[in-house]
Amino acid sequence: MSGNTAWVLMSAALVMLMTPGLALFYGGMTRAKGVLNMMMMSFAALAIVSVLWVIYGYSITFGESDSQLFGSFDHIGLHGLNGAAVLSFVAFQLMFAIITPALISGAVADRAKFIGWCVFVVLWVSLIYFPVANWVFDFGADGALGDDAGWIVAWGVQDFAGGTAVHVNAGAAALALALVLGKRLGWKRDPMRPHNLPLVLLGAALLWFGWFGFNAGSALAANGLAATAFINTQAAASAAIIGWLVVEQVRDGRPTSLGAASGAVAGLVAITPACAFVSPLGAVLLGVLAGALCALAVGLKWRFGFDDSLDVVGVHLVGGAFGSIALGFLSLEGGLLYEGRDIALLGKQTVAVLAVGTFSFVGAFIIGKAIDMTIGFRLDEDSEVEGIDLNEHAESGYDLTAATRGHRGLPGTPPVGAPEPQDARHDAGDKGSVNA
Repeated sequence: MSGNTAWVLMSAALVMLMTPGLALFYGGMTRAKGVLNMMMMSFAALAIVSVLWVIYGYSITFGESDSQLFGSFDHIGLHGLNGAAVLSFVAFQLMFAIITPALISGAVADRAKFIGWCVFVVLWVSLIYFPVANWVFDFGADGALGDDAGWIVAWGVQDFAGGTAVHVNAGAAALALALVLGKRLGWKRDPMRPHNLPLVLLGAALLWFGWFGFNAGSALAANGLAATAFINTQAAASAAIIGWLVVEQVRDGRPTSLGAASGAVAGLVAITPACAFVSPLGAVLLGVLAGALCALAVGLKWRFGFDDSLDVVGVHLVGGAFGSIALGFLSLEGGLLYEGRDIALLGKQTVAVLAVGTFSFVGAFIIGKAIDMTIGFRLDEDSEVEGIDLNEHAESGYDLTAATRGHRGLPGTPPVGAPEPQDARHDAGDKGSVNA
């Protein structure tokens, strides 16, 4: 028992690391003038949701009730919760609640007021995430799937670690906010390339590392189920990189580092609901298909005209929906490609995706509109042009002043910008002008 508790606590720590990893991943994908704001949106989610979870979030999600839609207020302030196993579960589920709204932030990079974002996080997790998490993760008293269990899990939908509750939920909300806030100034006209790809790769690596806690930790024990989820997570993420890069090679003529990072995340998203229900070969198939599908899906924003800045919809909504629905075919427990075929499973998986996606989209759209009409959600044009970091936080991600100042007190070192010695102006292979 103590070993299982230790594993859940370790998994909780791994999932917590995913949010700073996401901050790096998203931060590197933005322009330099918005990197701090992008990362601050993730850190704000970490702070806000942690407090709400302790006050009432856990109780609404997992409190004992006769409803299959939400919990109760029996555990306000975590009242009445004791024991290492229970508290480790509280901590583990908290980390899921933190990263889900943080995922949404990538859709509104460079143009959302920070205070508007913070209010959105409070309202969205309270009204949308906590109830949806109850539907998917609450197995009821003693895990018996009785009348007090969430309706999605009680209905027999397979979602081991949150394909619907986390990824479809966040992806649908991201689409809603992208529509509420509108397009960035210069979208489709100005280059908006990632400013720091090494940061993107580092963030993706941290997400991948933490995802083992996300998926394998959802077994809530150090057992064979956790080991299965672990190897399937690795297999799917690796295969998805290949799938994404093949699409890039065929479509664009060259594979990219951004594609590799995005492909890994797409595979991790798709395997999240399926990691305990498919074979390792099934995980490879799921991963390569998810990587290719998401690589194609990120281009939908150009066709339909919505500015999903960092491709949250194309990766999380599409990847999460694909991984969830694909279980209707690939699940070892009733999938159409295996013994015990049950067409009903495919129907249930599809209905769960549609229900969560619709609920989250409508809720996020209403919340976003309400914020925009009251305190304001969209940054003004002048501030957006100058840079959201300076205007929202009075800071800059990179202090470049040292590059324009001379260095004093360093013997033999000329000030930056001073003429170089004559013999240093030409390299060994060119005795002509440095401008040649």
